[in-house]
Amino acid sequence: MSTQQLSARGAVWLDALTNSAPLRQGFPPSVRVVDARLGESPARYIAVVPDPDNPFARARRGEIGLIEGWELARAVREVVDADAAHDGKRAIVAIIDVASQAYGRREEAYGIHQALAGAADAYASARLAGHPVIGLIVGRAMSGAFLAHGYQANRLIALADSQVMVHAMGKESAARITLRSVADLEAFTAQVPPMAYDIDNYASLGLLWKLLTVSNADAPSGADQASIETTLREALDDIRTDPSRGLAGRLASPHRAASATVRQKLREQWR
Repeated sequence: MSTQQLSARGAVWLDALTNSAPLRQGFPPSVRVVDARLGESPARYIAVVPDPDNPFARARRGEIGLIEGWELARAVREVVDADAAHDGKRAIVAIIDVASQAYGRREEAYGIHQALAGAADAYASARLAGHPVIGLIVGRAMSGAFLAHGYQANRLIALADSQVMVHAMGKESAARITLRSVADLEAFTAQVPPMAYDIDNYASLGLLWKLLTVSNADAPSGADQASIETTLREALDDIRTDPSRGLAGRLASPHRAASATVRQKLREQWR
């Protein structure tokens, strides 16, 4: 999949996992929200999708811009506010295929940093309020867009597919910044897990709860759909039996031993 193509994965998986349930009205075309079931439990599913007619030109290919940031926050806050007085908190499933944050003068002028921070804060607030938050990475999870949509999840799940990647910067941009060709960049990053683009290297960092293989990530079969649904239910059960609402479990990987040590030392000094 070329970076110039519009990816339909977010919309495809949203439709598959909600059994084509109707979209919530009142949200922009780039932010799709569906209230459906996750197993026997109610859940809200959220995806950001490309919108060629987006009024902000920099946010037409699946990027998260001003509109998307604030609307993601609204979609999550609606659930938090509605369930505030209830013991049973609805699950929130972020279906992730986001190209990057939207880069543009208007975005900077109108405060894209605040829009994306608002979305990230909404997801974090939902998690801390007791809502099980699950992030399902079906395509790209790039840069500030991933931070705003999905990174705050209790559990992160990804498809084992060559077009699934998590990174702070796209390959073409990173190649320009480092004065390398894309081929040279790929050769370099393949040897350094934190810099690599492939999902297997990202999984080695300990941030994913599960990495799943499907037969077709662009057009999931019935078996693919059933496999992911089962895993989402397992993630939901796992979250509900975990008294912690934080993200400390992500430090369990051997690759993150230094991070765990630094945090421990900081806690000791703070005390």
